[in-house]
Amino acid sequence: MIGQKPKWIKKKLPHTKSLNEMNKLLKSLSLNTVCQGAKCPNMGECFKNKTATFMILGDICTRQCKFCAVSKGAPQTIDLKEPENVAIAVKKLDLKHAVITSVTRDDLEDGGAQHFVNTIKEIRKINSHVSIEVLIPDFNGNEEAVEKVIEAKPEIINHNLETVPTLYSSVRPQANYKGSLSLLNQVKRMDADIITKTGLMLGVGESEEDFYKTVEDLVAIDCDILTLGQYLQPSKHHLPVVEYITPEKFDCYKNIAEEKGIRFVVSGPFVRSSYNAIDGFEQLKLQKSL
Repeated sequence: MIGQKPKWIKKKLPHTKSLNEMNKLLKSLSLNTVCQGAKCPNMGECFKNKTATFMILGDICTRQCKFCAVSKGAPQTIDLKEPENVAIAVKKLDLKHAVITSVTRDDLEDGGAQHFVNTIKEIRKINSHVSIEVLIPDFNGNEEAVEKVIEAKPEIINHNLETVPTLYSSVRPQANYKGSLSLLNQVKRMDADIITKTGLMLGVGESEEDFYKTVEDLVAIDCDILTLGQYLQPSKHHLPVVEYITPEKFDCYKNIAEEKGIRFVVSGPFVRSSYNAIDGFEQLKLQKSL
């Protein structure tokens, strides 16, 4: 465990008015966001800009990942109105790019895949101009569940590796590195037009060699977007920070990942997988048009 946070790990206090306004909207529609559930350091900034990452399938996760602040325990009954309510919120916020994630629901036969599909369909009913990004769990290795989401054709399918393979037993003991790579590869195999995306937390004990190998694995499956951010310990009960990565090293990692073949990389201490997500989509869309 390391000591005091360095000077670059600082974030302005949340904008109270923006927080209150967003919380009021979310409460009125019985919606959750991963911004709140995961205690994201960018929440104040994003809420001020009227953006949020909607978290469907409740706010209680069935897994016990040691890095995550989302509540764990007995899963909740699925709110069948949730897809429609997410669509309404997207319209009220006038979003151009909607990001949908979920807790992991190992209690459900398809892991909640159909609920993702329903949410995508409802958003498109009343928001025809919106691009959609889904950040999905691994659906417990169920390829048919992944196929459901692919067939709904969101513009981006994101699935976070979170860490390097050598640390899975301590960081993500209920997940499988090869399974997560296989999920991202399945998306590209079934629909090459869908942008694939993943993210890594740094500072949990990975070596530079671990990082390079993981990037090479992602290049081998044609992953389009990679986000790199600093792991921050949500509480004393969570995994401790092993290292605070300097901004210069984040820049170095970004350059290396791009040189190895990742098409769009966002890297920095406060980067999270959904932070300014529209930037990657627009950049890759521009590249495709050239």
